[in-house]
Amino acid sequence: MRSLVILLAVSGLLLQTGDTFAQNRGKSASQFRIMRLKYSGGGDWYNGPSEEPNLLRFIKNNSNIDVNPEYSWVDVSSDDIFNYPFLFMTGHGNIELSESEAKRLRAYLDHGGFLYVDDDYGFDKAFRREIVKVFPDQELKELPFTHQIFHSHFAFPNGVPKTHEHDGKEPQAFGMFTKDRLCLLYTVESNPSDGWDDPDVHNDPPDKRSEALKFGMNIVVFALNQQQAVKEKGATQ
Repeated sequence: MRSLVILLAVSGLLLQTGDTFAQNRGKSASQFRIMRLKYSGGGDWYNGPSEEPNLLRFIKNNSNIDVNPEYSWVDVSSDDIFNYPFLFMTGHGNIELSESEAKRLRAYLDHGGFLYVDDDYGFDKAFRREIVKVFPDQELKELPFTHQIFHSHFAFPNGVPKTHEHDGKEPQAFGMFTKDRLCLLYTVESNPSDGWDDPDVHNDPPDKRSEALKFGMNIVVFALNQQQAVKEKGATQ
């Protein structure tokens, strides 16, 4: 099963050279990358620059997915977001989305893009307020432990792992959907992205870091497989 999942994930990279997700046309055009989403409002959208490179190296070492393990970012106010199939958003503070930014992000998600949002502690209230601008027609839905994102490569039978304590509450994973496709994943009281940081940043135990990296890989594999499935479905219609 794992080899099949990874093959689908690799073929999913073809999406990045299509019309919707072109990525860069240069040397790294076929490589998968995670783009950090820059937003306004004063929150530290840029924190933890070692997170994405470490996760991407973990993915490279545990699959045949061709990755670009660099810290890269894109502004939510720019149409450049449409060049990338996977965006990552995090922070501790405030978030503000203008009307045009909210519409742009909704268009990105409706047309096949995937956004992973991790509450790094302190922006849950602001995020929930602003995401209503993007999805005025629906609310965040908690994902059941049976959802495929918890089983796409590594097994997480109890849902999202809890990397940091925060308020000591149970970790939760929520989603937003477009045409029954999970286009946005939001994790709270868990903070797996901090587990991707260099070991000396948070001094997390090795087992916590390994758990967080495995869950991060699940997110990426799920997103790429889902995008590939949508592409194949469209080709047969």
